[in-house]
Amino acid sequence: MFFTYVQAITGMALAFCLLMALAWVVQQRTGNSGWVDAIWSYATGLVGAAAALWPLDDGSPARRVLVAGLVLLWSVRLGTHIAQRSAAGIDDPRYANYARQWGADAPRRMFLFLQSQALVSLPLPFAVFLAAHAPGPELRLQDYAGIVIILVAVAGEALADRQLRQFKGDPASKGLVCDVGLWRWSRHPNYFFEWLGWLAYPVIALSPGYPWGWASLAAPAIMYWILVHVTGIPPLEEQMLKSRGDRYRRYQARTNAFFPWPPRRDP
Repeated sequence: MFFTYVQAITGMALAFCLLMALAWVVQQRTGNSGWVDAIWSYATGLVGAAAALWPLDDGSPARRVLVAGLVLLWSVRLGTHIAQRSAAGIDDPRYANYARQWGADAPRRMFLFLQSQALVSLPLPFAVFLAAHAPGPELRLQDYAGIVIILVAVAGEALADRQLRQFKGDPASKGLVCDVGLWRWSRHPNYFFEWLGWLAYPVIALSPGYPWGWASLAAPAIMYWILVHVTGIPPLEEQMLKSRGDRYRRYQARTNAFFPWPPRRDP
């Protein structure tokens, strides 16, 4: 079993690195860094679905198909949302800022950055693999709980994205900070629901007599770290402080950064 899982991890790593190399080619040719996250979303879904359907004589075929469908649902929704934004010519300010900082060395450093992103993201499809191959010939209550978590997460993230898009599309909102709907309860509700979706796989994977299932907890842990401490909130809020100034500082003071919570009184 150990060597089988090592083979699966190796295959996922190679596939992920190849797909992120493709993301680098697209980014270099278009000059639009927004395509990076779109391709990352599709890549995570494809590698995760392939991992879920990996031919092993264990668990339930229905569970493997179910888990593959869940990760593809998430992938298609998020990837298409980002792809539509990129196709409209909207660049990603985080990657664009990295490119400016790196100067003439930007192409090489971007390639290495995306390859490291592929390897750091590897716990995500591996968690999908572990959930799909959890023991038990029949679907269990926790499998259905995983479905509910994914559906809530995908719907919540889609709602947050739509509310932000409508706010930005209103000429009266120019120069203001989006604090309507879910954005009144969290400064980054889309990131929260993105993280929430990855809790579904440990819920499905954790089973008695299945020690590998504990490794699936790495997926929500790594996603929280990335979103809250690395390429999610920090660079985005830095950009918002530059463009919105004190308005955004007041928003920060009254609104939780990540977990939704009733807003505090405006200081």
